[in-house]
Amino acid sequence: MKFFIKTTLTCAMLFSATLSMAQQGETVKIAWIDPLSGLMAAVGTNQFKTTQFLAEEFNKKNRSGVKFEIIGLDNKLSPQETASALRSAQDQGARYVMQGNGSGPALAIIDAIEKNNARNPGKEMLFMNYSAVDPDLTNSKCSYWHFRVEADTSMKMEALTTWMKDQPDIKKVYILGQNYSHGVQVVKYAKEGLRLKRPDVQIVGEDLHPLAQVRDFSPYIAKIKQSGADSVITGNWGSDLSLLLKAANDAGLNNVNFLTYYAYATGTPTAMGSASEGKVFNVAYAHHNMGGDIQKSMEEFKRKMNEDLYQPSIHHVFSLLDAAFAQAKSTDPVKVAAVMEGMKLKSFNGEIEMRKSDHQLQQSLYVTRWEKKSAKYPYDAENSGYTLAPVKHYAPYVSSTPTSCQMKRPNS
Repeated sequence: MKFFIKTTLTCAMLFSATLSMAQQGETVKIAWIDPLSGLMAAVGTNQFKTTQFLAEEFNKKNRSGVKFEIIGLDNKLSPQETASALRSAQDQGARYVMQGNGSGPALAIIDAIEKNNARNPGKEMLFMNYSAVDPDLTNSKCSYWHFRVEADTSMKMEALTTWMKDQPDIKKVYILGQNYSHGVQVVKYAKEGLRLKRPDVQIVGEDLHPLAQVRDFSPYIAKIKQSGADSVITGNWGSDLSLLLKAANDAGLNNVNFLTYYAYATGTPTAMGSASEGKVFNVAYAHHNMGGDIQKSMEEFKRKMNEDLYQPSIHHVFSLLDAAFAQAKSTDPVKVAAVMEGMKLKSFNGEIEMRKSDHQLQQSLYVTRWEKKSAKYPYDAENSGYTLAPVKHYAPYVSSTPTSCQMKRPNS
């Protein structure tokens, strides 16, 4: 009898140990869903390569012992195509989803996953959003199954207008953006931030244009020039920013600064070149010259791909998942979501925290300026000879914005 009890306890301990290491050697399929065709294909392709590259890095060093497998799916920047791609991802066994370009596709993923997880217990999916930044996604439209690792539009504008408060040369501002949720939110938060921090600043123009459809921005540049603006605030990204800045340079618009969100993305450094020196500023959670391990990753990526790794928020995705797998001792999205809420980690931009109330990552932000690379800031963006050099760092509390999220948790 004693032998039986001892044997039973030993088996139970071994079983428990096996469970605690259940994720060791497991393959975790992640569906990456973003544009690989159309005007934003260059942006999406770079981010897909970044995701594959960082997955391979984490496969070599992760704490949890899992193997990340990336399934790339083209959504053509369309919410409808996104829903179709998500179904394909499910058919291929993916229970984790990554997406970042466009808040419309992000919302389509949230809606689809909410329905799937309610109808199919045991087959839940989790959405890791690395760059869709509409604040509503973690406010009125927040979801327990959605985690955003990028700073949202309001957070970036909070940092940018805090910086603008101390720039007396900024007196007249033109706001230009893409006509969808993010672009509309940029206008809203720019006006609010300036009203509170720089009520003396005059907004001399405002325009919204179709997303990823404009090929000639010269008419917009003519309006900016006519307005007398000394600064342009824009949340444009991809070809919409590259073509805008190229048009400004072609028109010799040398006395206007551009205050941007995405000047580091594929094609934009090349479009800026020497003509934009000193007049393009960017607000983001990272920059070209971060140092440390992320700098090594950026340099290795450039050596292998001959292009820039400009979306290190994807690194946050793998860091959080890896830590959550290890802590949960499981890759089950239900268990992983539970431990990822409120998680704090040391990352490339300092301590980050996945805020429990709305699943919005809290992190440092930087304002940078486009200038010649130097011994101090040596990263050569797209082999242009120029770089985004930091001019101001803001701790997480500066850009942290309140949330109206009423999180509906499973079994609550």
